[in-house]
Amino acid sequence: MQVRFPRTVRARRRTVQAVMAAAVLALAPATWMHTAAAGKLRTTADVPAGDVAVVFGAGLWKGRPTPYLAHRLDTAAELYRTGKVKVLLVTGDNSRTEYDEPSAMRAYLAARGVPDAQVVSDYAGFDTWDSCVRAREVFGVDRAVLVTQDFHVKRAVALCERAGVASYGVGVAEPQDATWYYGTTRELFAAGKAALDAALRPDPRFLGPEESGVAEALAGGARTAPASPAARP
Repeated sequence: MQVRFPRTVRARRRTVQAVMAAAVLALAPATWMHTAAAGKLRTTADVPAGDVAVVFGAGLWKGRPTPYLAHRLDTAAELYRTGKVKVLLVTGDNSRTEYDEPSAMRAYLAARGVPDAQVVSDYAGFDTWDSCVRAREVFGVDRAVLVTQDFHVKRAVALCERAGVASYGVGVAEPQDATWYYGTTRELFAAGKAALDAALRPDPRFLGPEESGVAEALAGGARTAPASPAARP
């Protein structure tokens, strides 16, 4: 098929303008995310101390956390052990009886010495926006450290800030393997949905009643030293 280019200067100018406008629109969501997260990204060493860390789900394999999810949980456990946070809110998918991200996350943390009383489960964190809204509206979290991979952390911070959770993000670095490239590429498309969520502020797929788990964990007494981690599988 022969491609026909505009013949007149005016038509060519309009074509260029249309292409440029489309490029600006395509990049706008990513630009918004970067702007919203500016100054909010930290490491485990320099993140300001707070009460709660939110750990986002990242899939299970045969009922156990995937390597990426395990790395998030290792980082969250470090934040707890070093006194940066007091409570870990693990949020993930439990839409099927045979698939329970929060319980698997909780078990993984317990095996690494985080007391069960300091872990709170959100069983309806079906996506980043849902997790952020539920953290604020269901669990009463208005400030948090967000733990996720480095390619996802800007979107997490931008959405949680929009949902009313003042946030710092700790991004977990990963080798640039096939999974990393997939996740990084996926973020380019996820940025558009994130911008729509931030603009329209839809209700989560499941909101439900308020829960007192985080408040109870924070009020449950002085923070005790974690037990020695169990042998790693």
